[in-house]
Amino acid sequence: MSPRDLGLMVMVCLIWAANNVLSKYVVSGLNVPPLAYAGLRFAVVLLCVFPWLFPAPRPLWRIVVVGLLMGGANFALLFVGLKTATPSSAAVVLQLGIPMSILLSVLLLGERIRWRRGLGIALTFAGAMTVMWDPHGFAISTGLLLVAAAAFGGSLGSVLMKQLEGVKPLQYQAWVGFTSLLPLTLLSAVFEPGQVEKVIAAGWPFLGALLFSALIVSLFAHSLFYVLVQRHEANLVSALTLMTPLATIALGVAVMNDPFGPRMAIGSAVALVGVLIIALRGNQVWPMLLAIRNRAQ
Repeated sequence: MSPRDLGLMVMVCLIWAANNVLSKYVVSGLNVPPLAYAGLRFAVVLLCVFPWLFPAPRPLWRIVVVGLLMGGANFALLFVGLKTATPSSAAVVLQLGIPMSILLSVLLLGERIRWRRGLGIALTFAGAMTVMWDPHGFAISTGLLLVAAAAFGGSLGSVLMKQLEGVKPLQYQAWVGFTSLLPLTLLSAVFEPGQVEKVIAAGWPFLGALLFSALIVSLFAHSLFYVLVQRHEANLVSALTLMTPLATIALGVAVMNDPFGPRMAIGSAVALVGVLIIALRGNQVWPMLLAIRNRAQ
């Protein structure tokens, strides 16, 4: 990889990491209802990529299910989870999306797991559980359980998407926005009373965060990532995406004062080593799954 492309990859990972922290700030610091935030983000994305909505991929039902899983369900669970979870811990738990995708591929597509990838899966789950566990209450963090559920939704959607052929990145973005906008709007109307007033009260900071997440993260960073995937070896790009959770942890500690004790350090290290093993043993599919994991933040 040339220094120029390496620099672009670092920029993409930093954008994803910054958005992780920014999303936490939006739903907690600005008190914007998470479902309303997710719905507005998809509205902006759909507005920008609407021309790519047609012709619709076939079969239509599959792209609708994929869009709902990777979009509405994924973001709703993630943003609600971020109300109580720190961005640092959420970034680690989201790594579960990769082993979940592999296990679902085994169940639904008949793929096989060899021992090295199995080791990576075990380490990722062990590290994530270490981060999720609350030793003070002898329970698992509710917010991080929702983040883990978001990872599962994205993983199931990614496996179903493997059976779709010829879907371009912008077409994918268009259908995720299209299928997610109405459900998120309805859910917000039912479960988030006063969301309009809260969004207005958040003012310009929220508008800036919304445009950053929709335009810079969803459209610019992910489009650039797909270009880099096409240029370079899949395993190399997969491994480099681990800069995202590392940068998220650093930004979370520095900007949001996230706690970072021995349990967080050990759990993060174990989980990221597990993902690295999976990435180095992967194929062309796994960089896309890593991108899906990172875009849902």
